[in-house]
Amino acid sequence: MSKHPYLELRSFLKLVLLAILALVILGYVAFQARFLIIGPVVRLTTETKPVYNERMIEITGQAENVTYLTLNGRSIYTNETGAFTEKLVLENGYTIMTIRAQDRYGRETTLTRSFVYRPASSINI
Repeated sequence: MSKHPYLELRSFLKLVLLAILALVILGYVAFQARFLIIGPVVRLTTETKPVYNERMIEITGQAENVTYLTLNGRSIYTNETGAFTEKLVLENGYTIMTIRAQDRYGRETTLTRSFVYRPASSINI
């Protein structure tokens, strides 16, 4: 007995459609898991300059996939979109700022910047 060519084509099309459906499902799962794969992300929205003649500066940034965020060991908080704004008091001379972000799985990201505070009275014109 010989199979009908229409039945072979129909079986082949079912197999192709199932394969496409499986790829779409896997792609969707990978897309939704991207935040788990990437881990915590911290970006400064305004890049800081290295030398300041003001004692207090403002640090602004964006945090994503973060459950715990600190600035030099002090907890800071984000709004509902992940934006944060914090004041940083510069010590005389050299100051290092460290922002640490941790996600719910314990993965950590660190962002470090250094600053030099030079009072306006000591700047030579």
